[in-house]
Amino acid sequence: MSDTQADAGSGGGIDVDFGEDGLVPAVAQDADTGEVLMLAYVNREALEHTRETGRAHYYSRSREELWEKGATSGHTQMVEEVRVDCDADALLYLVDQTGGACHTGHRSCFHRTVDGDEVGERVFDPDAVYG
Repeated sequence: MSDTQADAGSGGGIDVDFGEDGLVPAVAQDADTGEVLMLAYVNREALEHTRETGRAHYYSRSREELWEKGATSGHTQMVEEVRVDCDADALLYLVDQTGGACHTGHRSCFHRTVDGDEVGERVFDPDAVYG
């Protein structure tokens, strides 16, 4: 196994290809409704923490650190299943989302059309949550 790959499963699972930067995109999708909630990036450590705890972990490219979804806001993602795409270079987290997934207070980060129309539901006040 190369330095950029990690075994995503036990007992001979899929080798995730983390590429040259050590990151893969991960889509969080509501396990019940199929709604796409967010896109973030995952490194090997984030995937390991997710699998060990059952809570979604990601890697913040801007802060350059591991983060657990909802650790600050309480808007957590319990991961029901992690899937890997056909090229093993992207992940799908099927989650049970508590509260909103987006830091703007919306249920989904995909709450606008490219024309700027608001189509998503705001479920919390970000100023009240993040200060």
